Amino acid sequence: MSTKLNDVCENFEGCKARTADNNDVSVCANCGKGEEEGCKLKSCTACKMLKYCNRECQIAHRPHHKKECRRRTADLHDDDLFKQPPPEHEDCPICFLRLPYLASGRMYMACCGNMICSGCLHAPLYDNQGNEVANKKCPFCRTPPTYLSREEIVKAMNKRMESGDAQATFNVGCYHRDGTSGYPQDYKKALELWHRARELGFAGAYNSIGYAYSNGEGVEVDKKKGVYYYELSAMGGSVAARFNLGILEEMAGNWKRAVRHLMIAVAGGHPNSLQRIQGLYKDGHVTKEDYTKALRLYQYYLGEIKSKQRDKAAAFNSEKYRYY
Repeated sequence: MSTKLNDVCENFEGCKARTADNNDVSVCANCGKGEEEGCKLKSCTACKMLKYCNRECQIAHRPHHKKECRRRTADLHDDDLFKQPPPEHEDCPICFLRLPYLASGRMYMACCGNMICSGCLHAPLYDNQGNEVANKKCPFCRTPPTYLSREEIVKAMNKRMESGDAQATFNVGCYHRDGTSGYPQDYKKALELWHRARELGFAGAYNSIGYAYSNGEGVEVDKKKGVYYYELSAMGGSVAARFNLGILEEMAGNWKRAVRHLMIAVAGGHPNSLQRIQGLYKDGHVTKEDYTKALRLYQYYLGEIKSKQRDKAAAFNSEKYRYY
């Protein structure tokens, strides 16, 4: 089914006179020629709706199409921005349950490159005879504990980074940002590693880049670039980036857009997003229905990450096992 010109162009009457069938955008929106007349059409690179036979025709028609093109482009961007993102992390490779958002509920294993939940880290390990192993080992690859030595941790992290591990690359970038684990503080190197980490698949890396541009950490303050990287990170699944976008929209007074972002973050397990929606509800910017929906989304998330073993780990304080 062809798209109707009057659905996409504000100057439909003017364009209609130049269109071959008066109602079909399978012809040049400026001169009305179609491909059957030897005109090779190309879509507007921004809105993808109207077509032109050459750049000259597109430039000539721009005054008629500019306003609607911008509106359509913004709509297309929002379609991508607010659609359900992929999960930020895969499920725990041991218990296959959803990983918690909070870092205290999971840990990156530099020995094998897996992110494992605190419940599986806390669970006892057994040998082939069914005897409990006294010395703690990685529950996935059964490597002896290297996390007791900071040097061994850094060595293993660098090895994982060299093999193209996204999380390890991001972590080493954080070492450079903070000047820790034996690395000198180097924001330029941190940004380089974060870009590489995102190319390897870690969406949260762009959130750190967005924060750097928003706050001038190692680069000049550039709010537009900050939002740009926050959006890329959020669309890739970063819950923290989604929360940051919600706060920015809230500060600008765009309550509806703020709530849309915060709702997605709540579904991803971000507790501060739920608190913000609660605050907006008290201030009259969120309906009771939306607040109730947010509470249900968070309860659903809690149900997905809950297990008896994780409860035991929380009571035992599994934070002592973290090393990333």
